[in-house]
Amino acid sequence: MIHRRRRRGSKLSVLLLLVAALVSGTFLAAGAQGAQSAGRGHGHGHEAVGAGSGLGHVDLKGWASAQLKADRARHAKPHPKAPASAAPSMSTQLTTVAPVRTATAVTRQATLLGPADAAADPRALVLYDTAGPYGQLGELYAMTAANLAGHFGSVTAKPVQQYTAGMIDSYSAVIYIGSTYYGGDIPDAVPAAFYADVAASSKPVIWTGANIWNMANATGVAAFTQKYGWDPTTSYYEDGGSVGTVTQVTYKNQTLTRKIPAGQDGGVLRPNILTGTGYPAVTTLAQGLDSSNGHTFGWAVRSSNLTYVGEIPFAYVSESDRVVAFEDLLFDALAPATAERHRAMVRLEDISPEADPAQLKAMADYLKSQNIPYGINVIPVYTDPNGTYNNGVPQTITLSQRPQVVSALKYMLARGAVLMDHGYTHQYGKTANPYNGVTGDDFEFYRAHVDSADNVVYDGPVAEDSALWAQARVTAALAEFTKAGLPKPTLWTTPHYAGSATDYKVFSSNFSARLERSLYFSGTLGGNSAGPNSFIGQFFPYVVKDVYGTKVLPENIGNYEPEAFNNHPARLPADLVASAKANLAVRDGFASFFYHPYYPLQPLKDTVDGIKALGYTFVSPGSL
Repeated sequence: MIHRRRRRGSKLSVLLLLVAALVSGTFLAAGAQGAQSAGRGHGHGHEAVGAGSGLGHVDLKGWASAQLKADRARHAKPHPKAPASAAPSMSTQLTTVAPVRTATAVTRQATLLGPADAAADPRALVLYDTAGPYGQLGELYAMTAANLAGHFGSVTAKPVQQYTAGMIDSYSAVIYIGSTYYGGDIPDAVPAAFYADVAASSKPVIWTGANIWNMANATGVAAFTQKYGWDPTTSYYEDGGSVGTVTQVTYKNQTLTRKIPAGQDGGVLRPNILTGTGYPAVTTLAQGLDSSNGHTFGWAVRSSNLTYVGEIPFAYVSESDRVVAFEDLLFDALAPATAERHRAMVRLEDISPEADPAQLKAMADYLKSQNIPYGINVIPVYTDPNGTYNNGVPQTITLSQRPQVVSALKYMLARGAVLMDHGYTHQYGKTANPYNGVTGDDFEFYRAHVDSADNVVYDGPVAEDSALWAQARVTAALAEFTKAGLPKPTLWTTPHYAGSATDYKVFSSNFSARLERSLYFSGTLGGNSAGPNSFIGQFFPYVVKDVYGTKVLPENIGNYEPEAFNNHPARLPADLVASAKANLAVRDGFASFFYHPYYPLQPLKDTVDGIKALGYTFVSPGSL
């Protein structure tokens, strides 16, 4: 029986999901909301990464409140009289920032990198905070930065407390994630040697978030302002006594979104850029807009060796989010000579033994006519253990039992497709996980449920999770491909984009790469886990080597979904094309999406045409 219904498939529609529990609700930093698109069987969403279930013990609302409280206290302290040539006031400065000068910034950064640093294997050092009641945020955010830096070369990540004098000299660039606001009850944990080395070095340093004012105080405010042209000690997260509503960031002529739930915004530091004789020019790389008052300011600024980003851009992100700017700024520090190139990628999703061969061939014919290579994500065993779609009668179908489907898959492979493994059954026993136990609708390697507000909530790894259990499912899946006379897939996509750290390592030992969005768990860097369900989810604009040591291919603009589900709006071709446009800001990035072949052909055509019109060139997942 062929089901033409739209499956529940869930695939996260938001970039990074920092999923941890809130004291006052679920903390989904990084796309948490979109993450809850985990259900509705592969007819929508992204192979979701989603909401946490309360095991992460991270309260983003509390973190934001603590940061703003500390910043107000710093603001209230008396400051040395500002230099006479400083900008007259923050409110004036906010509306008169320098224009975005990306080409100049890239050129300047290129001159800072010596020949040895610009080698084929740039070396990045990621430093992160671990102190304070929200110390676990540092590792989660550091993993996202390390994953992105893994696109360029080797990466070392460690707590900033472990920095020693001269360490900067061993790396091409340093990224510091300032997630703990040092001051008041939390002593500064940043070594004085780090502040001194940053100030003395010509090595590129990307500093995000808090504590830049501590560097200025440690090295001397006058010395800092004379080298960098702005004063962090008189720069704050609030404008006119309010954090405001920073809703967008403009970078390289692209308008990027910023959507933070009320009460969870710790703010964006507004740099007090100094003008006048004796101060170097400060390049505004990206400009923030506070829609509450119309003020604009430098969301990311650069002078000398320092690139400063006024927030950590890994919380509550989407496919068109301001994190895109950060993803591109890494090129300046780690690969400044990179040429402009924009590639696209598409995969057909959730193809199981109950797929319609005619639909598959129609998709193949269209993509071949456009000379577009593509991936086909195949689930080798379809099962409906409770008879949900079969009049109450349990049903299981393998690929070898559907020769017409196998024939259609071979037809696709002969016309540019690359075979990919999408789990074994893409569901978990007879359990509603979270819907009905049916292939394509449910998670396979992670537990989840739907709460009373219609959100998909992540509950943690399955009870029997282990390397042996995960390997057994992979082995069984590969055996089914062989039994059906199909080649062994070399690429993998985790069902609903969710597995444990153990699972990801098993997948990576069996496949050359994963094409997906992934979860990165607390304890991966430092060894001390904050709980089995404390993780951050991430998707990428380019190929990376992640903190698990494996290659991950990008899927960064989502999928066609004509209906709203689980509190997520519909996502139409125009939305995918808009996200592809925003990602043009990444100088060597992708617009990668997926499409369910049980939908009509026209929306796929509209999406492909729109992405091509932006200048993207489609490439095969197998070529990366």
